[in-house]
Amino acid sequence: MVLAAVGQMRSTASLRANGEFAAQLIKRAALKGAKALFLPEASDYIAKSAAETVELAKAVEDSPFMAAIRKALAAVAESTPIYVSVGVHEPCDGGQRVKNTLLWLDPQGMIVHMYQKIHLFDVDVANGPILRESRSVEPGKTVLPPFESPIGQIGSGICYDIRFPEHGQYLRSQGAQILLYPSAFTVSTGKAHWHLLSRARAVDNQCYVINAAQAGKHDAEGTRESYGHAIVVDPWGTVVAEAQTESDDLIFAEIDLEKLAGVRMKMPLEDQRPEPSPYK
Repeated sequence: MVLAAVGQMRSTASLRANGEFAAQLIKRAALKGAKALFLPEASDYIAKSAAETVELAKAVEDSPFMAAIRKALAAVAESTPIYVSVGVHEPCDGGQRVKNTLLWLDPQGMIVHMYQKIHLFDVDVANGPILRESRSVEPGKTVLPPFESPIGQIGSGICYDIRFPEHGQYLRSQGAQILLYPSAFTVSTGKAHWHLLSRARAVDNQCYVINAAQAGKHDAEGTRESYGHAIVVDPWGTVVAEAQTESDDLIFAEIDLEKLAGVRMKMPLEDQRPEPSPYK
């Protein structure tokens, strides 16, 4: 078994302040012996508007948020090296929109994997906000194959991707053992579907699901508020760790790949998919 840490943040429009908080989480996770820390979608900032989202975007090499992350990794590298998954914004060519990206950093702070969010949150939620992510975010075009990590083979998604089962199914078919959906769920959609979707993707694909989360109000006016409840679900659909309040900013879970193998052996879903597929 390998220990994973999962963070919960209340990112604001300050990249510097958000970076300082993320750095604290890195140091605390490393001190506990976690091999990897998972941080939420948009950890670098959450803006009040689409225009501000574009205005605040910084290239990774110029971001004070990323500078703080790398400084923290360097501080723990010799004694307790740790990998970090973190969601950030990146500028797009033309400066009209940004990329919503998930980065995987090694203990030296090098980016060894990056995924750009495909499915964008353009919705009008009953009793909730009207959000048009596509006004400020450029969609990605590719589901990337899983990559190797100290806790297993990781398949990347971001937030709204979790509502598309085919995304997780593709990653499982390519060898994923862990699925990531770092998020900034709204309160209304979180109350309705956060646990349901997290457990469903775990059971559908017989994978661990690790969902870091934004939590709380992101500005003084409450323009944006996120549901929280960072969560880890095992391949049988059991919640093994969950943040219960906004102040629960770091949770831990043991990732047991032998348990995962046992679930897949007893119920071999992937081997039972017919070929050719009747769904095409």
